[in-house]
Amino acid sequence: MTEPSLSDLKVFVAVATHRSFRKAADEMGVSPSTLSHTMRSLETDLGVRLLNRTTRSVAVTEAGERLLARLSPVLIDLASALDEVDPYRSTPAGTVRINAAAGVVGLLVRHVVPEVLKRHPQVSVDIVSEGRLVDIVEGGFDAGVRLGETVPRDMVAIRFGPEARFICVASPDYLARASTPATPEDLAAHDCIRHRMPSGKLYRWEFERHGQELAVDVPGRLTLDDQALMTDAAIAGLGIAYVSEQSAREALADGRLTPVLLDWCPPFPGLYLYYPGHRRVPPALRAFIDVLKEIKLPTSDL
Repeated sequence: MTEPSLSDLKVFVAVATHRSFRKAADEMGVSPSTLSHTMRSLETDLGVRLLNRTTRSVAVTEAGERLLARLSPVLIDLASALDEVDPYRSTPAGTVRINAAAGVVGLLVRHVVPEVLKRHPQVSVDIVSEGRLVDIVEGGFDAGVRLGETVPRDMVAIRFGPEARFICVASPDYLARASTPATPEDLAAHDCIRHRMPSGKLYRWEFERHGQELAVDVPGRLTLDDQALMTDAAIAGLGIAYVSEQSAREALADGRLTPVLLDWCPPFPGLYLYYPGHRRVPPALRAFIDVLKEIKLPTSDL
């Protein structure tokens, strides 16, 4: 039997864990065909079949399951050992891939990325802006950036920036015509600008006061999928919108919009950078995190 290389064993663990060559390839940044070739060579070297493949699926054999059970903790321990020497690296290097909500990318590009690139010439930053919440492991990302309430529970999460808040807003003309709602239940009698989420579902407006929580399926003849457009629609007098306070900041300041139900819209912890806790933190991601922790983001830019 030819002794396999560590890189070949890592390929096996990735494919066996995901039950998919495509997902494993996305995580490792290579092509599925490359992984398929590696797996064939590994099985030849070991003299045993580890995976059963079809055109649509990958199944792990009994021998493969036993090998996976032994290898997984070994690779985790190896990653932990490598973490111990990271602080001694004089120059972090590599690419950090981040998936972030579309409205957050500009914030990172203006305040965090320039400092990362300035301090670490051998670090590259690759950011994908996306409205829908994605599985960062499956997508091959090092980290994600989202509001705290949407971060998966099995992730290590680092909070940055001030608190956030979603509020109801409407134009003074609309409120003059339709009256001002006093409670979330009053929205049933109003034209509301509904929010379609990336999943296709309509968002239920969420409220809280004195420990009482409400989720309201509001009525409305206009449905949009973009915060800026919802704000513009409210300014145009088309109804009440439920948007981030930041997206409506300028229109609130100059009187084009009026907040309503503010006592039902408390602030909540804002943005978090999150990453898997079961794998080694790459040096480029560690460098990005260190800068993120240092920089105080201006409230006016959130």
